[in-house]
Amino acid sequence: MRNSTADSGLGQISDVSPVSLCTREPHVPAERLVGEMVPPPRFDSVRFSTYIPDPNQPSQTEAVRVLEAFAGGLGGAHPTATAKRGFFGFGRAKAPKTPAGPRGVYLDGGYGVGKTHLLASLWHATPAEPALKAFGTFVELTNLVGALGFQKTVQTLSEHRLLCIDEFELDDPGDTVLVSTLLGKLVDAGVALAATSNTLPGKLGEGRFAAADFLREIQGLSAHFRPLRIDGEDYRHRGLPEAPAPFSDEQVTKAAYATQGASLDDFPHLLEHLARVHPSRYGALTDGIRAVCLTDVQPIPDQSTALRLVVLADRLYDREVPVLASGLPFDQLFSEEMLNGGYRKKYFRAISRLTALARDAKGLVEAD
Repeated sequence: MRNSTADSGLGQISDVSPVSLCTREPHVPAERLVGEMVPPPRFDSVRFSTYIPDPNQPSQTEAVRVLEAFAGGLGGAHPTATAKRGFFGFGRAKAPKTPAGPRGVYLDGGYGVGKTHLLASLWHATPAEPALKAFGTFVELTNLVGALGFQKTVQTLSEHRLLCIDEFELDDPGDTVLVSTLLGKLVDAGVALAATSNTLPGKLGEGRFAAADFLREIQGLSAHFRPLRIDGEDYRHRGLPEAPAPFSDEQVTKAAYATQGASLDDFPHLLEHLARVHPSRYGALTDGIRAVCLTDVQPIPDQSTALRLVVLADRLYDREVPVLASGLPFDQLFSEEMLNGGYRKKYFRAISRLTALARDAKGLVEAD
C-alpha cells in the first residue's frame, strides 16, 4: 500500500507515535487570550473581494456593500480622542460626536452562508492597526472577561476601533447580563461592533431560558446593532459530495501513526477529558496538531458534553484541522431532543463543520 498523505500534503510517515489530546492540560495566560483576538488561520487571507455571492441570493451582495461602507466609516481618530485631550486643555472638553443609528452591524443567516468570511473581511478592511481591532467568538469574549475581570476587559477593549464577535450566542442568563453590560460600555467608549449569529438580536434567548425575565437586557443588545440578513444555503455542501462514511478503528489508527503531527484518542475518553479543561483552552489543546483521529465515535450523552464538543469543533474548524473518525457519522452525534432544543443551532453548526473536516481527512487513509 502507498500512503497518500504525503502526496496530499496532509502528512507523512511518522517517526513517533501520535499524541493524545487526553494527556494535554494547557494553561493559557490572559495575555495570550488578548493577543489571539484576531481572525483564525482559516480566515487569514479572506477579503470582501474573495467572497463569492450566490447570484440567486441578492442579500449576499448587499451584505458586502453595507460592510464595505461600514469599514470605510471607521477611519480617522478614535471617537473618544477629542474628549480625552480636552481634559487637559482650556475650557470644557468637546463631547465626541455620536454616530447616528446603531453603532454596529449584526450578520444573521443560516449555516455556511459566509458570515464569518464577511466578519473577518470587515476586520481586515477596517483602517486601524491590528492591536486596535479585536476578533473572537462569543465564548472567547466571555472567557476573556473571566481571565481579565470585567473592568480590565472594558479598559482593554475600550481603546479599540472595532470589536468583531463571531457566533454570538446567549446560553444562560448570566451571559446575557454580562455581555449586555460589556457591549453597552464599549459603545459608550466609541467602539464599533460587528457580530454574526444564526439568530436575530431580538430573538436571542428563545428556547433556552425564561427570556421574558431578561427581555430588557436582550432588547438593549438589539439596539446596538443594525440587523443584516444573509440568505443562502450552506456553501460547505453546495455542489459537494455527501460526507464520507466513518472509517474502521484500524484505518483510523493506521492513519494516525502514518501522519506527522496527528493525535489519536478514543472519543468517549476525549469527551471526559474536555470536562476537565476549560473551553478557553481548547485552542491551546490543539496546538501543533495537524490531524485529529478519533475512534469509537458515539452519541453525545448529555447537553453539557455536547456544548463542550461544539467549542472544540469550532476551534478545529478555525485551524483547518482535519478529523478522521470511526464509529457513528457526525450527523448522528446529537439526539433528536438536542436538535429540537434551544441549542439546536449550535449543534447543527458543529455537524456542518465536523462534516467539512471529515471530508478534508479522507486523504489521510492509505490507498489500497
